[in-house]
Amino acid sequence: MVGSAAGDVRTVSRRVVRADAMVVNPGAQEPQLVHLTPFDLRPLTGEYIQKGILLPKPPTGGVPLVDELAASLARALGRFHPLAGRLVGSSESSAGTGGVVVSLRCSGEGAELVHAVAPGVTVSDITDALYVPSSVVASFFPLNGVLCVDAAVDGSLPLLAAQVTELKDGVFVAVSLNHAVADGTTFWHLWLADVPILLPFAKLEDMIRRPKFPPVHECFFHFSAESVARLKAKANAETRLAATTISSLQSLLAHLWRGVCRARGHSPTRETTYIVFVGCRARVKGIPEGYIGNAVTHARATSAAGDVLAKGLGWAAFLLNRAVASVDEAKVRDQLDSWRRNPSFLYLEPSEDNTTVATGSSPRFDVYGNDFGWGRPVAVRSGAGSKMDGKATVSNPCF
Repeated sequence: MVGSAAGDVRTVSRRVVRADAMVVNPGAQEPQLVHLTPFDLRPLTGEYIQKGILLPKPPTGGVPLVDELAASLARALGRFHPLAGRLVGSSESSAGTGGVVVSLRCSGEGAELVHAVAPGVTVSDITDALYVPSSVVASFFPLNGVLCVDAAVDGSLPLLAAQVTELKDGVFVAVSLNHAVADGTTFWHLWLADVPILLPFAKLEDMIRRPKFPPVHECFFHFSAESVARLKAKANAETRLAATTISSLQSLLAHLWRGVCRARGHSPTRETTYIVFVGCRARVKGIPEGYIGNAVTHARATSAAGDVLAKGLGWAAFLLNRAVASVDEAKVRDQLDSWRRNPSFLYLEPSEDNTTVATGSSPRFDVYGNDFGWGRPVAVRSGAGSKMDGKATVSNPCF
């Protein structure tokens, strides 16, 4: 049993890490200014992305460990130097209409690195229990409760912050990343024209709504490659459509959808929705392989709960398959053009009816490949940001 939970975590030091051998816009008097796309601006109102890995105990801890990780972070920032910059907001006008513009300033001001210790927390406290108090894992993350737009309001807030927490018998490395400058796939390039985009607010603070989510219980399910293969085979056998192949992920999410409908006790006629986030890099021509920033939209599958349960795994998986397939280049470009004319933002609110399930992240991200030299991660966890009833996060190894 974890003792005093978040009270076990003590901050040892904070430092600013700047890029190693970074060159930002050589020859220019001012830092390079990068304007954000609709993909980037929509999540401004949400919280930072928070992902972390639980690692075995390294041979050396304390300051030497953190120094090594700081040097590694500096080298990474040298390649992805925009993440060492800051968000800036300015009031502007276009065609007689006033508003605000949010941009990324590649100023090289650095990322934050926090060193903390939690000698009362063990690896098994995090991995063994079906339910771990959220305050324990949340305390391992920096910038808790910070919205992405806060970084534009307060120009001193970093876009990227990491925390290294030494446990009794392991290390937790957590990262908080501003979702307005990157998604799960982070590279560097600018691909979209027609920027900057004027946002319809008198000032940046008008965008802010701070969500208050009730505490949720979290649990973690591990699916073997064999069990996922069986789900995929079952879904495709039940679908029986030669032109459609249900993926491993769609089969697994359909299984989850059915389980949630059953556990929540929805009436057969109750409408339920599954939201899947879809990457656009391979779907939209013109997005370079090295694009940094967001290229994600979402697909919705909706059905009566009774049909999700009665019609079988293949039917639910087919709904998800068709929803994802509907996200093509024409649809994404229409969304981008519509957003410019009528901007909308991601305001997450607690669900009143518990009829929605949403899945984020991706099993394609090689999170278990983050080996710093003393062993692969024992587990992957996320922070407190944007956690609500019905949200599921997937990570590899999953299939």
